[in-house]
Amino acid sequence: MRAVRFHRTGGPEVLAYDEIPVPVPGPGEALVRVRAAGINHLDIWLRTGALPAPLPHVPGSDGAGEVAAVGSGVTEVREGDRCLIAPMRFCGRCAACASGAQHLCEGFAIFGTDAPGTCAEYAVAPVPSLLRVPEGLSFTDAAATPVAGLTAWHALVTRARLAPGETALIHSAGSGLGSFAVQVARLCGARVLATVGDRSKVERAEALGAEVIVRPEHADLAAQLASDVRARTHGRGADVILDHVGADLFAANLACLARGGRLVACGTTTGGDVAFNLRTLFGPQQSILGARLGSLGELVRLVDLVASGAVRPVIDTVFPLAEAGAAHARMAARQVFGKLVLEVP
Repeated sequence: MRAVRFHRTGGPEVLAYDEIPVPVPGPGEALVRVRAAGINHLDIWLRTGALPAPLPHVPGSDGAGEVAAVGSGVTEVREGDRCLIAPMRFCGRCAACASGAQHLCEGFAIFGTDAPGTCAEYAVAPVPSLLRVPEGLSFTDAAATPVAGLTAWHALVTRARLAPGETALIHSAGSGLGSFAVQVARLCGARVLATVGDRSKVERAEALGAEVIVRPEHADLAAQLASDVRARTHGRGADVILDHVGADLFAANLACLARGGRLVACGTTTGGDVAFNLRTLFGPQQSILGARLGSLGELVRLVDLVASGAVRPVIDTVFPLAEAGAAHARMAARQVFGKLVLEVP
């Protein structure tokens, strides 16, 4: 089979289009004929060495296709079933898994990090990680949904408990996660303020239902952003802030947060080390929450919403699998609005 791999860490040029053996599913596993694979920042961090990966490595945490074969003891799926691969590995035996909180599993790992991922013609996955792709939902949209969509849903709905009438501030609305988050927040009945990095993304973010703020780049980012947000909320600030940018926006987030507000951190694109005075947190009784992916039940709910059209993946560009390097370069250049997807021949 053909697969995208990197044998050493580095820039997009280290991605090779290799011929490798088709993997064999073991007991409780299935072989998936991948038709589409989503690209995430995680793939870039693995490729550059910011996160560890076994070498050579096939990246990819998002994927959709058809079951091509099953291992021994598998009866839940059969050859030809349309499926997507949930982007997490879990034991299925611990207390967290038994309660349906697979994202809190003691053996949790993100699919495609410690083992080969979805950027290949075939991928092996544990059968409990396979979800049905409803008829009418394309493999492209299915592959664009799990990591970004599930993170947005879990962060806003499960962790922050965003309520009707509240105001949510979504950073980087042009990202895959941000474009999902704007829609999920609207579905919750919230008013949505969203930041973008440049004016070329304003109209597309507004089309998703957001009131857009072009994020300032000068040294007084925190003061200016807080001023913009509070001007639009009659001085109150945002009830919920979803941030995957990290360190660069942390001070601004606290300045924008309403009394009793919740800041949900789900990524560290600009770094994870921050410092702040605890009095600024407990005085106004604010909360800082962490979110990483979500449960299988949440993903099933989200896929149904995508299939119904209530939420839709925003697709920036679809590249052929062989052009994965170009997809990585486009993401690194921050030219993207929505998701990048690889089409697998």
